[in-house]
Amino acid sequence: MAKHPTFYAVCPLGLEALLADELKACGAKELRAGKAGITFEGSMTVAMRACLTSRLASRILMRLGSSDYYDEEDIYNFACRTKWEEHFGPDKSIRVDVNARRSPLHSLDFTLLRIKDGICDRFNHFMKVRPNVDRTHPDIRIFAFIDDKYCTFYLDLCGEALFKRGWRRDKGEAPLKENLAAALLKLAGWTPDQVLVDPFCGSGTIAIEAASIATNTAPGLHRRFLFENFSGFDKDAWTELKDDARAAVNRHVKLQIQASDISSIVVEKAKENCRQAGFAYLMDNGSIEFSRCDAREVTAPAASGLVIANPPYGEQSNPKSAPVAAMMKNVSDNFKHNFAGWTAWLLTSDRQLPRQMRLSESRKIPLFNGPLECRFFKFDLVSGTFRKNQD
Repeated sequence: MAKHPTFYAVCPLGLEALLADELKACGAKELRAGKAGITFEGSMTVAMRACLTSRLASRILMRLGSSDYYDEEDIYNFACRTKWEEHFGPDKSIRVDVNARRSPLHSLDFTLLRIKDGICDRFNHFMKVRPNVDRTHPDIRIFAFIDDKYCTFYLDLCGEALFKRGWRRDKGEAPLKENLAAALLKLAGWTPDQVLVDPFCGSGTIAIEAASIATNTAPGLHRRFLFENFSGFDKDAWTELKDDARAAVNRHVKLQIQASDISSIVVEKAKENCRQAGFAYLMDNGSIEFSRCDAREVTAPAASGLVIANPPYGEQSNPKSAPVAAMMKNVSDNFKHNFAGWTAWLLTSDRQLPRQMRLSESRKIPLFNGPLECRFFKFDLVSGTFRKNQD
């Protein structure tokens, strides 16, 4: 029996354990956690299912091989030896990306050029034709990862990163990536029977991801993937996976999601994003409500529930606006007055947020929002003050 290929699923730092659970549910075997990713084995159907259903992965790659090297010519020869023709034909356009860590090579640009030469020279040798290079919309994307000893080649199964669900039209200011929003909901323990409030909704990412989770809508259901360009692509298996995913969608789930922002322009963009994501019917039936409201004035729509939000902080806030620390103190006062009995989870890169809000966190989880090291703070809200002993 032929051995299953090896894949590498990339994710934001801190989400490896959650991603491993997702991949196991897809049928992945021999999982090994790394930094910002999971190595696993499985059939191509398992990998396609992961691309279709993973809410946390950023990208899924198929490992082609690894070789030690001394210089760029060794890597060129490795590219010449690799059997690219088993995976795609010369009629497919290609793009090559190189990432290196602790590599002694002097020029990654030259290394990338030699890899492309090796790929094209192999096709030219065996088929008398070379694939075209397309940096913008390639049919095939190849990743080379180079450390101090080895070069490893991967084929990208995705194309666009998996967190790009296909609905975002206007990113707004410092958008929260969709897979991180899904992780926040998972880490906070949110379930569709809990009322959800996001008083800093921005482009609506948290509310839209919550809708996707609650309705069991596969995040990759309405997009294309590069594995569809691979030789031997099993169209029947892919069609069956998508049919199963469509059948699993629950449009009748009971939900109460309240998302708001201080800017009416931003709120309208969030509504449009929600419609683009296919959840207009949830807005129409009142399951999701987007409204213009200052976070300092938001009121609780129920006796209990979860606040999950990505409030503004230094790196993403407008320096001309009121100081963020003072604003968050007022938000905290509103939480204590209007949200007693609720739990608030706030993602921020500002580790002074609990002090600014004069709240004591009951939990904090290190996460990364792009390059920003953040903390996901949990606050159990009660009436009155929850002030730390700072006097």
